[in-house]
Amino acid sequence: MKIISKIPKKITYFTIFADKYLNQMISKKVNSVEEALRGVTNDMTLMLGGFGLCGIPENAIAHLVEMGVNNLTCISNNAGVDDFGLGLLLQHKQIKKMISSYVGENEEFERQMLSGELDVELIPQGTLAERCKAAQGGFPAFYTPAGYGTEVAEGKETREFNGKMYVLEKAFEADFAIVKAWKGDEAGNLIFKGTARNFNPCMCGAAKITVVEVEELVPLGTLDPNFIHIPGIFVQRIFQGEHYEKRIEQRTVRPAK
Repeated sequence: MKIISKIPKKITYFTIFADKYLNQMISKKVNSVEEALRGVTNDMTLMLGGFGLCGIPENAIAHLVEMGVNNLTCISNNAGVDDFGLGLLLQHKQIKKMISSYVGENEEFERQMLSGELDVELIPQGTLAERCKAAQGGFPAFYTPAGYGTEVAEGKETREFNGKMYVLEKAFEADFAIVKAWKGDEAGNLIFKGTARNFNPCMCGAAKITVVEVEELVPLGTLDPNFIHIPGIFVQRIFQGEHYEKRIEQRTVRPAK
């Protein structure tokens, strides 16, 4: 009887503890982009989500320009355009190396690459995605047939599997992953919208610290678990962005009738 009488007290204590502290324990919310990017310094390696101008972390990139951090190594599919996205960091000569798969529509990126001002590592787009995913999943390296027999494979280990040659590619090692999502809750659970999903999900959890900016930040429990693309375990900081431009890189319309 004494043992049974003690059980409700323990349950009551746990319930009080949970009600008071649980939300605080799992909250990843920060109140500003300044707080979200605290700790970013010169010479760091950053992952930045997006494809072209679609799904890029606009607020975070703008603040990196304001911070004036230099000698950055940026891992991103491409570098935006001359006056937007990562192109802003290139304009201010804040990037020393780009790891990308596509030079894209950025003339300044092309100019700096051809002049030798910018160190550029161009890799196959699928390999870029898989190196992010390998870092996300904790795999140090993987084999891929992409790039075998080309400059991509120079200096890398190669191996034959079932009569086909493969190249050993290593997972990325980044200090911060900075991504953009459509909706997120305070625990860091994320939903991406349309083609803005691109490289953002595979960069979550692929660096020491993952920072997410969202268009709409909602309370915990608001999002339907069936529609969550990335669980909060992959996110350390989340904040609500503002004033999104969402530029279109190449707008194509039908002629006016």
